[in-house]
This record gives sequence, C-alpha cells and structure tokens, in this order.
Amino acid sequence: MTAQDKLDHRLDRTIVINAPREAVFRYFTDSSHWSKWWGAGSTIDSHPGGKIYIKYPEGTEVAGEVLEVKPPDKIVFTYGYMKGNPIPAGGSRVTIQLAADRGATRLTLTHELADAAIRDQHVQGWRYQLSLFSNVVADEVNAGAAGAIDAWFDSWAEPDAATREKTLAGIAAPELSFHDRYSNISGLAELFPHIAAAQHFMPGMRMKRSGDVRHCQGTVLADFSLAGPDGVERGSGTNVFVFGPGGRIETATGFLNPPKPK
Repeated sequence: MTAQDKLDHRLDRTIVINAPREAVFRYFTDSSHWSKWWGAGSTIDSHPGGKIYIKYPEGTEVAGEVLEVKPPDKIVFTYGYMKGNPIPAGGSRVTIQLAADRGATRLTLTHELADAAIRDQHVQGWRYQLSLFSNVVADEVNAGAAGAIDAWFDSWAEPDAATREKTLAGIAAPELSFHDRYSNISGLAELFPHIAAAQHFMPGMRMKRSGDVRHCQGTVLADFSLAGPDGVERGSGTNVFVFGPGGRIETATGFLNPPKPK
C-alpha cells in the first residue's frame, strides 16, 4: 500500500469477547496464537514493519505489513491476497481496537478498502472470522471448564463445609446465580447454606458428570447422573454453566430429565 492509495470505503464490526483484553491481544503478538485463529502456518511479526501471513484452511493466502501496535489496545496492518485478487497484497488496511467491557473485551474492527463492491464482499467474511476468533479465545480462557464443573458436582456431596466453600469460591464468582426446579439462588453466600440443606434432606445423594462437556463462547453444557447412597442411579439431567471473562462460573442452571418409564 502506498501513500497514493485511496481507501475510501470501509466496513466496521464490533463484537464482545468473554475474555480479558490481555488474553485477546496475545493473538496479535504471537504466531502460535495467530495461527490458531487463521489456520496452520499463519504468522505475524508484531512490530511496525513486521510481516503478517495468513493461510486459510482451504489454501487462500494473505500478506500484509504491521503498521502500528499498541498493546493491549490496538493493532493496524495492511491486508491483501498473495495472488492479487480481489485485493493486491497490502492493498487494504485493517484496524483492530480493544476496549475493556465489564471484564470482557469489546473488539472493534475497521477494514478500509479502495472499492465498495470488494468491501461488501468482505462483510460476511469478517462476520464469520470474528465469530471464529471469539470461540478460539473462549476455548483458551475456559480450557479448565470440565475440571471446574467436576468440582461443582463434587461440592454438592462434600460433607466438610469449609472444604466445600473453599472449592466453590475457587471456581465460581461471588455473585453467582443458580437455578433449577428447587433453587433460585443469588450469590455464593446463599448457595453455601442451600447445599447444606440439600445434604440434610437428601443425604448421600451424589452428582457425577456424564460424558464430555460441550462449550461455546463461555456457555458450557454438562450432562450428569444422580445416584443415591447405595450407588443406584436415581436420575439424570443437564446443567448449563456460563463462565465469566476470568474463567469462573457466573451462572448455573440445572435441568432434570423426565423419569425413565418402568
């Protein structure tokens, strides 16, 4: 891109990623993270004048140059296709800005191009790529989700109150909300005695995760089985967990399956 190039057409897109800014910005400064977003073999040399290279999974190649880096707020780079069509290498400019948003990150992307029709062709592409990016970041931030959920289920059967409360405080936000057919709980301070009451009225009952968790951008589905003190299954269901930007559970909602016909 030269000083004579006129980039009079732009597209803008803003999304919120459920992760801290520092975790998001790592993907613009490290090739191993950059390639998790764009595809294997993609690289970035994150300093003014450094090169970017993107290799999409289907083989399309993009080249550009970093123009500005301001961690953890902003990165600007040129963008174009190595085969020159529809944008020559370096023939457009991408600006990504990050802002803190209640612990999460508000990402604003601006892509400046020389042609309105080419701009319009990239609207859905960026909608898709930023959705992928949000998932990649969320997968990293919530890599320990399965362990946290196992600890959640175990805590409901933990007999020692101090141990139970320490475990839950480590995996859940203080303002956690929990709902099921028998619970409408706000905050860990209310959850602690609620679990104690559940143990009193349903002694020996234990929940255990069944199968792998399913995760999408901070929302996690976990199937579970419910067994009595004799080890016989008494029921099953699914919990929906929402993890916050710091990787701790902020909401949990439980659904019991209908009883199996006898």
